[in-house]
Order: sequence, then structure tokens, then C-alpha cells
Amino acid sequence: MTYEILLGLLLFAFVSSITPGPNNMMLLASGANFGFGRSVPHMLGIGIGFTIMIVLVGSGLMQIFDLWPASYHILKAVSALYLVWLAWKIATASAPERSNSNARPMSFLQAALFQWVNPKAWTMALTAITLYAPGREWTAVLVVAGVFGAVNLPSVSAWALLGQEMQRVLTNASRLRAFNWTMAALLILSLLPSFLS
Repeated sequence: MTYEILLGLLLFAFVSSITPGPNNMMLLASGANFGFGRSVPHMLGIGIGFTIMIVLVGSGLMQIFDLWPASYHILKAVSALYLVWLAWKIATASAPERSNSNARPMSFLQAALFQWVNPKAWTMALTAITLYAPGREWTAVLVVAGVFGAVNLPSVSAWALLGQEMQRVLTNASRLRAFNWTMAALLILSLLPSFLS
């Protein structure tokens, strides 16, 4: 991989990881509702889960979409339904101290598995492999996965940190409720780029 291609990959990884999407909207809400520290497993699940996803997509999963294009549309529909359900859960969440003891941020495993129903993650993984590892050689796939692994975690962490900082403003139930409804709406809106592409 040449220096120019690696630079392009770094830029693509950064822009696609830092821009709003389902992962970042959920981390913003998690940071605001639970704080940065309690959201760390969620962040690690995204970073590691997405890196593994890129390796598996580059190792052959992409061929399923090549052989059966309808499978990608089915995945998008299932993902959209799941994200609408998650948006409802965010919208109707109450402050952790007022709700029951079951209120907690997404776990590492939940966040890692979420990548498989996240339309933006699929779009990012498929695009990254298509552009930066078109021959799907192991070394190229591992470089793409490594770059995303290095760039993704700090990028998504910024959203949880921003959410935690918003706790200063979200000091009463009505503000937190308005914030959660806004995050739910933004989570649903974050689906649009995946469905319009």
C-alpha cells in the first residue's frame, strides 16, 4: 500500500468514524445518561467489534453480497427495524438514578454485536474493503482493519465525552427527556445516508 493510499485510508477512516451515525448518537446518549467511564465498554465494543467486522468482510463475507445482492437489502431492512427499536428505548429512558437497577449502558458484547446490524458500519466496511483492499489480500485487509482500529476508538470516544459534558446542562428530568427524544430522532435520521446511497 503506497503512502498516498494509506493517507487516503486514514482520512476515510477518520471522517467515517467521527461523523454522526448510529454508534455516535448512542454514545452521545450514553455519555449524557451514564457518564464517560460507564460508557467505556460500549466504546471498546464498537472499536474492536468494527475492526473484526472489517477483517471478516474482507475475508469473504463480502462475497455473499456479490453473489446474492438481495441479501444487502434484507440486512438494511432488519437493521432499520432494530435501530427504530433502539431509538424508542433511548427516547423513553429515564435518568439512571430514577429508573430501576436494570438501567445501564450498552455492554462490550452488545456494542460489538451491534456492528452487524448497523447500516453505517456495513457501508463503511464494504466501502473500505472495495477501495483500499480491492483484491482482498490478507495484508491489505489487515492494514484496513488496523487503521480503522486505531482511528475508530478515539473518534467514537469523543462522542461519549461530549455526552458526559452535556450532563451539566441535563440537570432536570424534562431536559434529559428532551435530550433523549432528540437523540432518538437523530439516531433514526442517521439511517438516511445508508438508505440513500
